[in-house]
This record gives sequence, structure tokens and C-alpha cells, in this order.
Amino acid sequence: MTRTSSSGLWDAEHDYVRILLDGIRTEARVGLHPWERFGDKPNPLLVTIELFAHAPRPETQAEFMDYDPLRAAVKDWPNRPHTELLETLAEELVGHCFALPRVEACRVSVLKTGIFNEINAVGIELYRRRPVAR
Repeated sequence: MTRTSSSGLWDAEHDYVRILLDGIRTEARVGLHPWERFGDKPNPLLVTIELFAHAPRPETQAEFMDYDPLRAAVKDWPNRPHTELLETLAEELVGHCFALPRVEACRVSVLKTGIFNEINAVGIELYRRRPVAR
């Protein structure tokens, strides 16, 4: 059940829980540059996933969020075929986030860490709220 107020989903009148998978190191064949599309090495990636939900009531602490499916999805990226856009990877992770019933919103960041010498990382970050059923 999603609780909302006139100020939107997140407000100071409710308690929230934030689950964080911070700095997952992986690699994938991803990108549009010729050296990414036809190179022999996958890109090193840094992934962060944040899950947001209303805090469970004390009597329902068994309502935890199992983040293992998210970790497993990212760990499989080195085995997937070439993907042109980081957005594709990030959107897929958003779908995995919303497969967890308690998740009301999520933030997913996917960064390529080895693409340019002068830049630590380039990438994409998505923030999505669970679509409201009408």
C-alpha cells in the first residue's frame, strides 16, 4: 500500500527505509564508441542501487527487502551480449527493483569507470517511482 500526502510520496510525516547497494563493481560490453563495440575488453562499471519504502511497522519486521536478486542481475552482466546504452542496463535494474513488492521508489546509477583518462567516470542515473495503479 502506497501512502501519499498532498506534498507527494516522500514527506517528513512518515518514516522511510532506504536500502543501498553502493559501488557494485562489475563489467559489461556496453557503449557506442568503436573501441567499445569492437574491442576485446568489456567496460569496467560501478553500479549503485537505492531502494526506498515506507518503514515497516515494528510488528512486521519480517517484511524485509531481499536485495539478492538485484546483486545477481548485476553479477550476470559480464556474460550478456553487447548493449549499446547504459540506459538499457539501468532501466532493466529499475524493473528488478520494482519486482520487490515493498519498493516504492528507486535510484539506479551505472557508471563506466575506464572510458576516458581525464574523467573518473561517465554514466547514467535514474530515479523512478513505482507507477500508481489506477
